[in-house]
Amino acid sequence: MSPPALLKVEHRLVELKAQVDDLGLVREKLIRLKARHVGTFRQTDVYFEVPEGRLKLREMEGYNEAELVYYERENIAGPKRSDVFILKVPKPDLFKALLRKALKVRSTVEKTREIYRYQGTRIHLDRVEGLGSFVEFEKETAADPESMKKNEQKLKALMEKLGISPESLMEFSYGDLSRSVK
Repeated sequence: MSPPALLKVEHRLVELKAQVDDLGLVREKLIRLKARHVGTFRQTDVYFEVPEGRLKLREMEGYNEAELVYYERENIAGPKRSDVFILKVPKPDLFKALLRKALKVRSTVEKTREIYRYQGTRIHLDRVEGLGSFVEFEKETAADPESMKKNEQKLKALMEKLGISPESLMEFSYGDLSRSVK
């Protein structure tokens, strides 16, 4: 019997990340906006050293599959373009062992993530162990500059609705931030 096929997904996103003091306040505002709660998940991301971009293996508590995520993203505070490639890995234990043998682990990030959807934007409310509380926005976009600019404006408008200040925007990934804390 052959193993199940791996599923590959590609996305071009506009995204941003902000550190917040009170996720409860952001959650209340999302509920008032009638954002749809998708679910709450416990995730472990293992970041690996790679020559370009970022590579992580994401496992979610209670799921028997993982996601190998490679992405290239600008390191700027504010909305940024991100090209994301996701490979779904069923029964990931052997794959994880192979990755750990072949690549150096850069950092490990443990978090609880609440996911909401609002007008085509995924909103993550994250409690990241050792780093704090964050809000992330992800919006799929076409590659042309006009679409990118339009979707960046939508993220900025959502920031205002949720009371997220531009000063709280983050440049780096959780993997990068967790390395600087240690």
